[in-house]
Formats: sequence, C-alpha cells, structure tokens
Amino acid sequence: MHSLKKKVVLIEDSPIALEILQRMLNSSPEIDVVGTARNGEEGLEVIIKTQPDVICTDLLMENMDGLELTRRVMAENPRPILVISNYVQKTDIDNVFRLLQAGVVDVFPKPATNSPTDYEKLKAALIAKIKVLSHMKVMSKRQYKPLPDSGELTTSELGLKTNLSKLMATSRVQMIGLGGSTGSLQTIQKILNQLPSDFPLPVICVLHVGEGVLSGLVKWLSSECALRVKVAEVMEFPSPGTVYFAPEKNHLELDSQGAFIYSRTIRGEKYCPSITVTFKSVANYYGRATAGVLLSGIGNDGAAGLQTISAAGGITIAQNENIMFGMVKEAISLNAVQNLLSIEDIAPFLMGILCEKSGGF
Repeated sequence: MHSLKKKVVLIEDSPIALEILQRMLNSSPEIDVVGTARNGEEGLEVIIKTQPDVICTDLLMENMDGLELTRRVMAENPRPILVISNYVQKTDIDNVFRLLQAGVVDVFPKPATNSPTDYEKLKAALIAKIKVLSHMKVMSKRQYKPLPDSGELTTSELGLKTNLSKLMATSRVQMIGLGGSTGSLQTIQKILNQLPSDFPLPVICVLHVGEGVLSGLVKWLSSECALRVKVAEVMEFPSPGTVYFAPEKNHLELDSQGAFIYSRTIRGEKYCPSITVTFKSVANYYGRATAGVLLSGIGNDGAAGLQTISAAGGITIAQNENIMFGMVKEAISLNAVQNLLSIEDIAPFLMGILCEKSGGF
C-alpha cells in the first residue's frame, strides 16, 4: 500500500544527479520520493510539508548547504539525514567530521553512470540504507551525560563505591567488542559518550562505513568522547580506556599473544572489515572474559560472531531497535542474544558488568 512506503525527500542542486537518484529510489516499491528541492532553503519547506521518514541531501549547495540544513533539521524537526556527496571521501575528513557532529546518520557517495554493474550495486546499497534509516529514532542534538569517573560512582550506578582502575584486575570481562552497520554512527557516539575517561577496558569497534568515512569518524568521536579513539595498528596491544576501530578494507583480529593483526577478505566473504571475524577472534583469545555488543544494521554480519562469544561463555548484548530484520534479527534466530537493550541502557550495562568477578578463562 502507498501509505506503507518510506517517504523520502531529495535535496540536490544538480538536475542530472537528482534524476539519477529519483530513478534509483523509484525502482523500489517500498520507497516514495515525496518531494525534491535544489538547496537547503527549499528543502526545509519541502520537509515541513511532507514530513519524510528520511532526508537525502547533497553537501555543497547555494542558499544553504547540506551542513546547515542538517543543523536546522536536527534542532527543529529531527529525522534521519543521509548526505549523498562527492565530498565525503578519504580526503574529506573535516567534512565528515562536521556532518557527524551536526547529526547526520550516514554518508553515501554520489552515484555515477559509467558502469551498469556499479550503478546496480550503488542502487541496491542506497535503497537498503534508506530502509534501515527509515526505522531509526533520532533526537535533537544533545549530549549524553558521561557516567562519573573513578571512585565517585554511586551504589545505584555500580552497586558499590570503588575505583574503576581496580575493577579491571578482578572483573570477569576484559574486552568489549562492538559492531554496527548502516545508521550506527550516531548510536556508537551515544554509547561511548556515556563511558567515563577511566573506563578500565579496551573496546574494539567494527563498522560498515563507506570508504573515506573512518578518519572523519575517529576525529569526531575523539572530540565527543572521554575515551581515547583510534584505528588499531598491527602488533599493537589493546589498552584500557581506548576504543580501537578496524581499518578500512581489512579484518581486525588478535594473534596468539593478544596483539592486533590485519587480515584480508577471502573469496565469498561479503563484509570487510567483518564484525563476525573480529568477534570470533576476540572470543578465541578472551573466552568468557568477552562482552559483545551488536547494533542494528543491514545483513547478517556479527550474528555468528555473537553466537561464538555466547558459546565461549561471554556476555552478549544487542540493540533492541529494528529487531525484526537485519543483523540483530539474525543473532536472535541463532539464540546468540542474552541481553536486548536500548541505546541508552547499553553503557550503564557495560559499567555494571565490571562488577562481575573473574572466575578464570
């Protein structure tokens, strides 16, 4: 039925690009392009009139660009925004940084028409992204209050007053794995931003992001979170209070000594970096001392990895949004999810498991 279609507004100053995007989205029976605009000013009017589920906008436009549009929308009428632009590539770190800071949920390269094969791949990827983003709940930009540092935790927050640095030595959990896909960029920020600067465990993150997005993402998270954020380096050992991201186009694993190594995709693998590859490697090394967190996203990556963590005696968590499809649904079908939590509850839960005492692994 028409009413069940996901409503999309396209904001693009290039007539050719706009036509291509409309043709792509109109090919899906589940998407309805309810309005178009040539710049941010026109876009705001169309958004107010149509109340779309997802906004797709270019970045560089006259009479209000995509960045200012995002700021206005997230302040006045929050909804998922996907920036489709040629200026969100590897060399555009600052653009990606500012867009994420403003509240953009994802970025996507502007489609070209040179190759029919590439066109079909881009079309499928764009439609899949919009379907996921249409289910996202977004709020006006605000800071999540970080949980308190060191020994000032209340009994309601941890169950006892203690020093976080001492908890790592006695805590059952020694490593946290975090995996996400489309729409997870803002979600990860909300989780990490609630963890205090002296959080005593390392966190390994694997995300499915477009090429060139990772550097801007790391810069943005570094500015938003109390924890140290970086891309994991080969032969580096995980340190407490640090968030490590898998590099682009490589899997991130741990060697027999617990140091980071990169590995390349093999024939038939769909995702690189893969959440499942990392989760399995972490579970293999840390066993029951592993906690795995799987966020909502397209596909099934991470589900088998979460199952491995659970089978090893570790703790598994999944985001309770969009559980009827994608990665979390697959993980549930594998009986891999022990705890189904909201975004707001994941960080407090991670703080809470620090109190679970080690029994060896």
